[in-house]
Amino acid sequence: MIIGRTDLAVLKPFRIGAAEPWRFNAWHGAALVAALIAAVGIGEAQAAPGTPDIIATMLKWTPLLAQGFALNIAMSFLAMAIGTVTGVPLGLAQVSLLPQVRASSWFVTQFFRNSPWLVLLFYCMLLLPFEVRIGHTIVPLPGWLKSTIGLSLPVMANMSELVRGAVRSIPFGQWEAADSLAMTRAQTLRMIILPQCIKRMTPPWMNLYAILTVATPLTSVVGVSEAMTLTGDILSSEGRSELLVPMYLYLLLWFFLYCYPIARATLALEKRFAVT
Repeated sequence: MIIGRTDLAVLKPFRIGAAEPWRFNAWHGAALVAALIAAVGIGEAQAAPGTPDIIATMLKWTPLLAQGFALNIAMSFLAMAIGTVTGVPLGLAQVSLLPQVRASSWFVTQFFRNSPWLVLLFYCMLLLPFEVRIGHTIVPLPGWLKSTIGLSLPVMANMSELVRGAVRSIPFGQWEAADSLAMTRAQTLRMIILPQCIKRMTPPWMNLYAILTVATPLTSVVGVSEAMTLTGDILSSEGRSELLVPMYLYLLLWFFLYCYPIARATLALEKRFAVT
């Protein structure tokens, strides 16, 4: 039996409505491209005579911008992996039979889930050491790695809630049926409950990853040389005010092109796993 509060909110079965205006679609991308074209046109009109074209300047700096964007993606992958690995057991602890375990895991989940991401980044950057000693080996902790750890903390908390909600959403009769077969709680979780939770958690897990990806530019505030930081460096190097809006729209387009397929795949999985 599951002991504990039963009035907590749970992960609802997915129901796909006829209209979902909050979803990204191709029109958002088209609007972004149109805004970029308009910004380039306005910038060209404002540029001084003899200055290089804005498009040519953007293409010149694209390889450097790609390096920064690759760091954004690497941080998102690593933070998502750390958050998932630590969030799953934390979520299972929230449905533990032991009150002390449930209370402590709930506190950790709510603390990091409701903490501002930027504040967590600052704490990790300031409190974590620049290097750690493992035996006779000194392992450096660069800024991007400490920032990744900071981003993984809210991911861990949100993943914990996903696991808790998915487990609570499974009908209680399945626990009773497993108990009637003399299955232990661990066997019930591993063989019956968690396999059903996977399809319920996958769409919101993918959506969480998309949110994490677009949050990685926050690391520019703490000095990580990712795409946002490099865009600012490019603008400082060029010293042309007319490049400001086109360059940031160009970077925004990169994030959209990366996250849009994830959003569409999430929607497809929600439809596939819909419970009516």
